[in-house]
Amino acid sequence: MGASMVRRILRRREVESVTGKPRSSIYAGIADGTFPKPIPLGEKAVGWLEDEIIQWQKDRIAERDRPNEAPARRRGRQSLRQSSP
Repeated sequence: MGASMVRRILRRREVESVTGKPRSSIYAGIADGTFPKPIPLGEKAVGWLEDEIIQWQKDRIAERDRPNEAPARRRGRQSLRQSSP
């Protein structure tokens, strides 16, 4: 990426809007390494690079579309249904 390229910064409310995740889930994802880290903008302000959020979305889509792999949450529900009489 060239030094002169401007990258758009998203504030938390916009990140919540484009990802569908509430604030608590965003920060939980940051803590466990499954969501992009914010960048400091000031003493009490942070933002996220738009291209990193877009990549996170693309990764979720690729994860969903991977053949023969259901998300862990779905597998758990299916196995519960299968084990019921």
